[in-house]
Amino acid sequence: MQDHQINNDLLAFLKTSPTPYHATDNIKNMLIKQGFIVLHETDSWIIKPNTGYIVIRHSSSIIAFTTGDMQFEKQGFRMIGAHTDSPCLKIRPHADYIKNQAIQLGVEVYGGALLSPWFDRDLSIAGQITWHQNNQIYQTLIDFKEPIAIIPSLAIHLDSTQNHARSINPQQHILPILNTQSTHLNDTYLTFSDTILFLLKEQAINIPKNTQLAYDLSLYDTQPAACIGLTQAFIASARLDNLVSCFIGTRALLDTMHESNPCLLACYDHEEVGSVSASGAQSPFLSQILERLLPDPQAKIQAIQRSLFISSDNAHAIHPNFPEKHDAAHAPVINQGLVIKINANQRYATSPESHAYFKNLCDTHDIPTQYFTARADQSCGSTIGPITAAELGIRTIDIGIPTYAMHSIREIAGTHDIIYLLKAFHQFYKTPATQLTLHTSS
Repeated sequence: MQDHQINNDLLAFLKTSPTPYHATDNIKNMLIKQGFIVLHETDSWIIKPNTGYIVIRHSSSIIAFTTGDMQFEKQGFRMIGAHTDSPCLKIRPHADYIKNQAIQLGVEVYGGALLSPWFDRDLSIAGQITWHQNNQIYQTLIDFKEPIAIIPSLAIHLDSTQNHARSINPQQHILPILNTQSTHLNDTYLTFSDTILFLLKEQAINIPKNTQLAYDLSLYDTQPAACIGLTQAFIASARLDNLVSCFIGTRALLDTMHESNPCLLACYDHEEVGSVSASGAQSPFLSQILERLLPDPQAKIQAIQRSLFISSDNAHAIHPNFPEKHDAAHAPVINQGLVIKINANQRYATSPESHAYFKNLCDTHDIPTQYFTARADQSCGSTIGPITAAELGIRTIDIGIPTYAMHSIREIAGTHDIIYLLKAFHQFYKTPATQLTLHTSS
């Protein structure tokens, strides 16, 4: 497929994936269209060779795998991991705030969000709604789609220090405005829960007005993802970190689904808040799936030790206006290749063994690579890589595509790097077991 079509498909995926729930649902649908079968953790499983399967946990984390020849303990798995969540503003349970006749929403910051870009954006709301009715629990996805909220900046006239001493208090300064109090519906104040019920009714979901709603809803920027720049060298969008890896991992798994190798893709929620949840990377989700595929403990260990896990998450591109923030010898540039991440304190899981394998794979297939290590005087972020390596004892490498403005409401990556990532994932999924075997010299 043409490179521009891959990027266009990515743009469409980003547009329809405003939350981890929507991203997971979209990944599931991409896989089902190509014959993957959904497995439920509450059922008994019958696994067949040369078949693709999907397992979803809590609607926001998904693991998909292909069985190949089912020689798991002899071939190992080629595993790619990513995450479905991104920093954002989540709506509080008691959402209605009224201040100075403005109707606002109470929000809480999720993850390490860069807050200043959230001002003056056309915002909508999406997520998952849960309710109890007739002694049953129901869930549905929801997306307002239209811009219904905004967080206005304070005028420069009222605080002339903002351009050089701006401080954002997340409790006071980032409450979105929905409406003014003078607006009524049939002379009755429309609460946020009422608004949700109206939206659900438009989707032919009728819930009694007094039903207690539970939800996980977040705000998102309605400006769609786009290829930008004089030669469309960049892709600009919310949630590039890390929906790029989720989408490209899914495409690679589909493109190689008929390979004899067992291949796996894990896209987890809650990475941005530490992965400690029932469906995060530190949960037993992946380990439990492997146990079901390999119920014999010895066979499971054999398979893991013949496997490799690629933790794919965005990397910090050197910013031309702030070059001092990088170590000069480890400063990735957008559209100049994939980034291998290394950290002496194990904030990234790259080892000499996994590093050598991945570098050789990329060199063999003309995929350019770069390196990132944090400055010695700066702290280093982390990924699902070290967590997975520790939980499973699996060889792991941390890689990613260079990105500007990470954790902003609008991030920027390179359209060429997207293609490099897909090419690397293709070749990784095709790697024979012999190339993953460690040989020591005596």
